[in-house]
Amino acid sequence: MSWIALVLGVLLAVAVVVCGLLAYRLGQLRRTGTPVLLRELPADVDEGWRHGTVHYSDENLRYFRLSSLRPGPTRTLGRQSIEITRRRRPEGTESEILHGMVILELEPGADDAGRAYELAMAPGADTAFQSWLESRQSNRSQRRRSA
Repeated sequence: MSWIALVLGVLLAVAVVVCGLLAYRLGQLRRTGTPVLLRELPADVDEGWRHGTVHYSDENLRYFRLSSLRPGPTRTLGRQSIEITRRRRPEGTESEILHGMVILELEPGADDAGRAYELAMAPGADTAFQSWLESRQSNRSQRRRSA
């Protein structure tokens, strides 16, 4: 009977640790990131949206999915590779979860696998994202090295 209590105790300890890690991750992501919804294309009109946060760096946009225990980003998009192909409002049943948001369709190739994405974000977050993209260094401008 004591081995059953030991197994149950270990399972309880593991469950407490996993819940603690999940709570820590959710707290960190909500405190420091910009909330967005992301989906990989092609997708049906109202399917595939995943809640998460994005974190901007000098070179990358890192997307962290809220429902994941993964310690690092779920997706990483290169700043130089991100191009917006179109901007739209939610359509059909999308408006139930994306009410008031702006949806940006990103050109294929923003990540290493060459996938296309859609990002849904609040208008203020869209302005910040657009500013971050526009302030990137041009592909044509490179520092010349003296020989």
